[in-house]
Amino acid sequence: MATGVLAVAAAYVLLPGLAAVFGLAPAAFLITQYLWGTGLLAAPRCQRRHCMFEVRDRSLLWRGGTETLLVESWGEGAVRVRSRLGDVVDTDWALLPAPETDATVTVDGDTATLVCGAITVVARQSVGRDWQAGQLGFDCRLEFRDADDRILLSELSGGGALKRDARRFEPLPGGGYRATLSLESPADERLWGMGQYQDGTGDLKGSTLELAHRNSQASVPFLLSSAGYGFLWHCPAIGRATFAANRTEWVAEVADQIDYWVVAGDTPAAIHRAYADATGHAPMMPELGLGFWQCKLRYTSADELLEVAREHKRRGLPLDVIVADFFHWPKMGDYRFEDEFWPDVEAMTAELKELGVELMVSVWPQVALESENFDELSEAGHLASSNNGIDVQMWFEGPSRFIDMTSPRARQWLWDTCRRNYGDRGVRLYWLDEAEPEWGIYNAAAYRFHAGQAQAVGNVYPQHFSRAFYEGQAADGVEVVNLVRCAWAGSQRYGALVWSGDIASTWEALRAQIVAGVHMGVAGIPWFTTDIGGFYGGDITDPAFHELLVRWFQFGTFLPVMRLHGDRLPSHPVEAADGSRRLASGADNEVWSYGDEVYPILRDHLFLREELRDYTREAMAEAHRDGQPVMRGLFHGFPSDPETWTITDQFLFGGDLLVAPVVEPGARSRSVYLPAGQTWTELATGTVHEGGRRVDVEAPLEVIPVFARGAACADLIGRRPRS
Repeated sequence: MATGVLAVAAAYVLLPGLAAVFGLAPAAFLITQYLWGTGLLAAPRCQRRHCMFEVRDRSLLWRGGTETLLVESWGEGAVRVRSRLGDVVDTDWALLPAPETDATVTVDGDTATLVCGAITVVARQSVGRDWQAGQLGFDCRLEFRDADDRILLSELSGGGALKRDARRFEPLPGGGYRATLSLESPADERLWGMGQYQDGTGDLKGSTLELAHRNSQASVPFLLSSAGYGFLWHCPAIGRATFAANRTEWVAEVADQIDYWVVAGDTPAAIHRAYADATGHAPMMPELGLGFWQCKLRYTSADELLEVAREHKRRGLPLDVIVADFFHWPKMGDYRFEDEFWPDVEAMTAELKELGVELMVSVWPQVALESENFDELSEAGHLASSNNGIDVQMWFEGPSRFIDMTSPRARQWLWDTCRRNYGDRGVRLYWLDEAEPEWGIYNAAAYRFHAGQAQAVGNVYPQHFSRAFYEGQAADGVEVVNLVRCAWAGSQRYGALVWSGDIASTWEALRAQIVAGVHMGVAGIPWFTTDIGGFYGGDITDPAFHELLVRWFQFGTFLPVMRLHGDRLPSHPVEAADGSRRLASGADNEVWSYGDEVYPILRDHLFLREELRDYTREAMAEAHRDGQPVMRGLFHGFPSDPETWTITDQFLFGGDLLVAPVVEPGARSRSVYLPAGQTWTELATGTVHEGGRRVDVEAPLEVIPVFARGAACADLIGRRPRS
């Protein structure tokens, strides 16, 4: 042993000098690098003092060269990791302040360990002279383990001579960095979450996703793994996430800091509970969110809208909310009703309330250059800015710019204006459209906000849009649920009901919404809906569209919120009294608009939704209390059944109902997978099936296959259509 130590010491002291004398520098370099890489040769103490662990209150700090790495306990079984060249900075993009959590931190030489509940973080530092670079090399890699000491994931290893970086900051021209985090994770894991994308992909392992919002795409960067962890990329920058077999990689195009949060949990339910604690719980869904919402593009006047609500009541049909869509205003950005078409808003909202119906109004974040508010907003600096060229950011019915939702002053202005022109006139619900925001051209490098360049902070925009209204409404004592076209992490705490955007009226789009809804729930957004029937392309005279609408309506009956909407064909022109043009209105889109064969089916599902009200209320309570999705993947309730992680055309509505929508034209039956470890009762027939297998079930046009877990929902079993 002593001989070995002396040999290593001699190699350390003598090899570089002797090699230089005899022209053997390359060999010395290789030998020395090998000895350091294997741990047989350590850096001298005078070098090691430059790289130290520091134990803080429930956290671990490491400094190496110019990098600071901070690992903190952040909730039960969870940690937050930040890395920066320089000192880390505090940001609250989505994470709430860290709660008091028991955690222990120990340091043993080059290894430090932080234990917080079910998660253990192992940090391993290495220090050595890089003879090629002519300087000391500092490195620290993190490994995350569960309570059974299984590795959940780890930062990418250096790979010996490969010299790979787990955390990489690449300088950008003009300042700032492009930040990359590389991780190793189980090759056989299943991954769900990340918000909504429209490609219909279920398990995301093997996928690359754009970290950016678009119309019908919401990037919510929280991921659930079948290996037993959840991961939040706590960075609102535009970027990319890749979930390959050999590594997971997160890229922020512009970011000075890498920031992420990891939680370990035995079940998806436990992980969702911890994630809601970390980023905020959804409010309790108001009672009106449990029923049916009626909408179309667009009701052009108070008379037209009121007549639809009256007809619902004449027919005895349930209706909780009716929506006044966009361009009820004179100019975009006026944030008020146009008097000619909506002459007495107070009387309209009062009559609706007498009918038991609430009015929702559309609010866009765009302000037309012709708006009565444009000059005020521009002068106050409340609008997003273009970095180059003409300051026009969108063109729909004329040029416009976006309100800067990252500015607290701009948010306050918007809420004050909407409260005065809508809230004080009886409106309690808002439809926050264009929330991505939908730039005329999706080029984030072209725009900047109060909070920074759009490339660096742009993904937080929809969260702040929801926040502007939530904070104002909550201060006024209003129960908040606002429809919004996009979301980011933390949006759920601001009462955001996300719908899936302007999707097509196609069977392919219907199938994609099942996956999108499950992914959104996993990503922490429990309130989700779609335009029943799709947004564009549906002709109300086309029998093929009638079938699609029926199947979509059945699916919508079991969504967190049931809402009929769309730009139906053929459209109708609209003119003011002076003959000037207004935005057109789509065809009728009420449940009685599609003929005698369709109407009874839609009517029956309206009543079915009402019969589900108590059940839906409890599912919403679970979302509020425990952060559980309302629309769930089968894996949520049955994570130990590997088949459930692969299913993309079924879902759980709450904890006890398995829903299998019909998603193929002409289909009158379908195959359904029933998770193992449970019996399942078919609601339509009362037939009981054993789980762990597929069954073929009948699905005539008027029936959607739904199964109850065990003895749950006995009052719905054998239910017959209501006349």
